[in-house]
Amino acid sequence: MNIAATIATPTTTAAPTAATAAPDLAAVKTKQQAAWSSGDYAVVGTTLQIVGETLCEAIDLRAGRTVLDVAAGNGNATLAAARRWCDVTSTDYVGALLERGRARAAAESLTVKFQEADAEALPFGDASFDVVISTFGVMFTPNQHRAATELARVCKPGGTIGLANWTPGGFIGQLFKTLGKHMPPPTGVQSPALWGTRGRIEELFAGKARSIETLPRNFVFRYRPPAHWIDVLKTYYGPLLKAFAALDGSRQRALHDDIMALITRFNRADDGTLVLPSEYLEVIVTRR
Repeated sequence: MNIAATIATPTTTAAPTAATAAPDLAAVKTKQQAAWSSGDYAVVGTTLQIVGETLCEAIDLRAGRTVLDVAAGNGNATLAAARRWCDVTSTDYVGALLERGRARAAAESLTVKFQEADAEALPFGDASFDVVISTFGVMFTPNQHRAATELARVCKPGGTIGLANWTPGGFIGQLFKTLGKHMPPPTGVQSPALWGTRGRIEELFAGKARSIETLPRNFVFRYRPPAHWIDVLKTYYGPLLKAFAALDGSRQRALHDDIMALITRFNRADDGTLVLPSEYLEVIVTRR
């Protein structure tokens, strides 16, 4: 599998020209789903829990609200909303991740509805939810405009869409770029990191938003030595696992070395551990 089916370098938002064949987004999505189904994303996902909590606070989430978590993974934002006594529906197109979220909810005696769903074709009626959220999830959809349209469609007028998206300039955004050097993305597939720019958010929600608020934040990866981060991610994080598996030995070493150089640039620890801030964009859209 080409890792670029999941991660593309952020170069342009322009549509493919007549001289360039439009990408087969259905095929891209199939490869994405296979990537996210491999490994065990929940091992990495649970470390990001604070982002779901922060997002729920940022949108001032109130008890009793109906909440949809889109591309929820193993349920970080889902659990954060359920802890605030909301009526939560958690969705993802990888059933195994929903099962991990279900187990987490059960462990905390939280009531959550789990349902497999494609973020580009949500199986809910118009204006079904007070709040729609996604943390590092919907940004990976291959058809970005369709996904944004679906988020807005299922959100009630005056409701809230809350997102957390990695930025192009932050560590994860730069990791996308590094991966793209070793496994170039399919032509015409737009980078997920574009969701981490205000300009792209304004494009995606044009005509759908009453207001848009954005705020850069940092999530801090905290691991043992830097090599520990690489080992965990290439074992459990499907896209990175697939990238290493697709390369031969020398190219694997080259990718490893480039990632280590990137980590060294961002790591602020001086005691041999990894304390690595990665910028993301917090987005709060009020539905028109």
